[in-house]
Amino acid sequence: MSSRFFRAISDSESESSEEEELLSDNEQKEVKPSTKSKAGRGSDDDDSEEDDSEEDESEEDEDEEDEEEEAPQQARKPMSRFMRDVDESESESEEEAPKVIKSAKDKRLDEFQNSVHSIENAQRIDDWMTISKEFDTLLRLCDRQRTLNESIPSSFVKCLASLETFLAETLANKEATKKMKAPNAKSMNGMKSKLKKVVKDNEAAIQQYREDPEGYDAKVQAAQSTPAVPEMPSLKPKKTDTVTSAAPVVAPSGEAAGGAGDDFQTVGPGGKVVMTADALFKGLAAVLEARGRKSTDRGEQISTLMKLYEGAQTPYQRIRVLLTLVAARFDYSTLASTHMPIDMWKQARDELTTLIKLLLENLSYVVLEETDDYDDQVERKPNENGEGEFVPVRGSVVSFIDRLEDEFTKSLQNTDPHATEYVERLCDEKLLYQTIVLGQGYFETVLAQQLPEKMALMVSEPLRRCVMRRLEHIYSKQDVIILALETANHEAQPDAPSSRITPSFEEVRAREDGPMHLVHALCVYLYQRIDDTSERQRTRAILCHVYHHALHADYYVARDRFLMSHLQESIHLADAETQILYNRVLVQLGLCAFRVGLIRECHTALQEIFATGRVKELLAQGVSKGNMYNAVSTEQEKFDRQRQLPFHMHINLELLECVYLVASMLLEVPNMAYAGTDMELRKKVISRPFRRMLDYTDRLVFTGPPENTRDHIMQASKALQNGEWKTCVELIQSIKIWKLLPQKDVILERLARHIQENGLRTYLFNFASHYDAISLEHLATTFNLPETTVRSIISRMIWHDELAASLDPMHGVIVFRRMELNRVQQLSLALADRANAMLEQNEWLLDSKLDDHRSIHSGHGGDRQHAGDATGDHDAGLGRRDGRRKGGRSRGGPRVQLQAQALSQKV
Repeated sequence: MSSRFFRAISDSESESSEEEELLSDNEQKEVKPSTKSKAGRGSDDDDSEEDDSEEDESEEDEDEEDEEEEAPQQARKPMSRFMRDVDESESESEEEAPKVIKSAKDKRLDEFQNSVHSIENAQRIDDWMTISKEFDTLLRLCDRQRTLNESIPSSFVKCLASLETFLAETLANKEATKKMKAPNAKSMNGMKSKLKKVVKDNEAAIQQYREDPEGYDAKVQAAQSTPAVPEMPSLKPKKTDTVTSAAPVVAPSGEAAGGAGDDFQTVGPGGKVVMTADALFKGLAAVLEARGRKSTDRGEQISTLMKLYEGAQTPYQRIRVLLTLVAARFDYSTLASTHMPIDMWKQARDELTTLIKLLLENLSYVVLEETDDYDDQVERKPNENGEGEFVPVRGSVVSFIDRLEDEFTKSLQNTDPHATEYVERLCDEKLLYQTIVLGQGYFETVLAQQLPEKMALMVSEPLRRCVMRRLEHIYSKQDVIILALETANHEAQPDAPSSRITPSFEEVRAREDGPMHLVHALCVYLYQRIDDTSERQRTRAILCHVYHHALHADYYVARDRFLMSHLQESIHLADAETQILYNRVLVQLGLCAFRVGLIRECHTALQEIFATGRVKELLAQGVSKGNMYNAVSTEQEKFDRQRQLPFHMHINLELLECVYLVASMLLEVPNMAYAGTDMELRKKVISRPFRRMLDYTDRLVFTGPPENTRDHIMQASKALQNGEWKTCVELIQSIKIWKLLPQKDVILERLARHIQENGLRTYLFNFASHYDAISLEHLATTFNLPETTVRSIISRMIWHDELAASLDPMHGVIVFRRMELNRVQQLSLALADRANAMLEQNEWLLDSKLDDHRSIHSGHGGDRQHAGDATGDHDAGLGRRDGRRKGGRSRGGPRVQLQAQALSQKV
């Protein structure tokens, strides 16, 4: 039972509104039966309504408005009767304003008009960010119209004309453009390129609108109301891979009847489809526009470009399509860690070779990285339509060559070097070399013509890059491999243009040093240009030249070129790849010195590399396992792996370590024997890695037969320390890694001679105290050396104060002169050294205090000069002191830092 202040909304109650009054307590009792009767009556009405609804089920298609009005009435909750009038008034007002229902087509047109209106409002306040955003929305709506095969409103053409005029006025006002904020200016610059392209596509419609702005709408409506030409059942459009639906033309030109012509295609001789220039350039523009997007199917792009190339007729069209096709090939793999599929790489290489040959046949077309703006939708020919003798085409041939090289290197990095796939892939290097040589010949041919100065400068840089690529392919190879590459290139391209930079194939093959002459010619060409842009190329050319000389055991020439370049002073400023090449050259110089018998020079060259403990990373031949003292970040390890050289360019690390340890043995063992028990001399270490290995070997309880290279060298070192030079020679010559060295027998024979000489020095250092005199003949017999060699070795030791002895030429003996120091004398010498060290330290501290005092009182005036003159002697003394004590830490550490600052200020 509902309250008397509320009522149940029903059909019966809605008809009798006079019964809704305030009732008294007595009247409520009378109303209760009536309420029941109302309920009963309501149920009767409901039954009647159900019958009516069953009768109305046979009717189809009821009005949507009635359904929408009945739904809220059924779901409406009981409300207060005091709100009845308000509700009725609102419902009456809603009934008075009927709803307008628009079709989907009209709603799409409204969206179009809203975007156009937003662009017009943004033009009033120079809001280019909003204009750019709404313009993108407008283009998206146009695409939707084309997809639905609906006409594009004429307001779109009006908006384009207005935007074009507004953009021209804005660009003409230079002062307002300079004051424009950065985001707004960026949006305006973006609109220039977007609007230029859209205006070009709708140029005819915009021109007709500008001729008659008032009557344009009527013409468009008349053109759209023209019935379309019915399609003949026998003429069906040709199916293609990419189907693009075009919207009805907005322009009221005579294009309405031209739609039937699209169903036909011109077929040339042999059944080849002849494509018009406009269709080809439009297809090319569509491919370039879709390039780089995530949703782009790259395989479909490549197939489309191949069809465009088949339909190209003129050299300009083929050049344009090939430039795009090769770039699309390289876009196939987007990840930096993955390489191109080998088949795709070979196809890109073939197409690049075809492009270069096409450019050689048509030298009037010059591909440049930077050109003036030109219309890329129009056919271009030399000396026609405003073109000059040479037609510049935007592109970069040398960039394709660089990318081809990088992808080849990346594929070798990701291939197992011990599998047959690596060797098969390495066979493709000759194909890459042929393309590089062909590119070099093309750029030389172009430069040989009478090009404009600006164009000639643009061509010279790609030529240098090609020469650098060719040099990097042959500088680290033996002469046999270089001759094989040159022979394959000559056989594959016998008609290639001759080079003015490098010698001909006949000269390289005829001369004994032909490959070295070829490398020399390439390097000399790169040396000629001296400027900031070519500094990296010159540096790498010098390093490649030195490496090639060192590879051929021409040590003194390689050393002189390396030292004259002064690269060791500025190599830390170079890029990572150049630093890796520098390390490889340094290592190759060490190997070259070892091969010619210069042990000390070999150790000096290899010491810097092996002292770091990161030989693999410095030579880009792998990544060492990090430890708790030398942790490598994940990012650094990733970069190290990306910079790794292909396996066939590696320098054998085992051979390198063997050479370094043998050179260290020949220098360190006599040095340790000379030091003896003197603590000061024992601190002088020539090779710390060798010392650590030797100390570890000494701590071993049991020493078995040698198993690897290190074991052989450590046991040979122990034998050399004991004067057993024959055992040392046998152990060193039994190392298997020597087979990698060319002329192994000559090198080992020379190495045995070094072991005999250093064995003699070690023997004299160790056992001189046991002799008063010893004959030269005995030493010569013991170490199997000529007596003259023994005499020269001992004379050199006496000259350097390494041996306290004298030679008796009459009797052929060595007379030792020993001065035995007692304990008191040894302690006195040690005390004198310590007193001298304390004196130098006290003078150093005194100088620092004096400089601090003068700097405080003199200020920044001219007294500083007087103070500098007064302490000139102290400064001279500081300049002569030992650098080791300067850097030493003591109680006056902060004072040392202040002194360094004062000295730098004074200077």
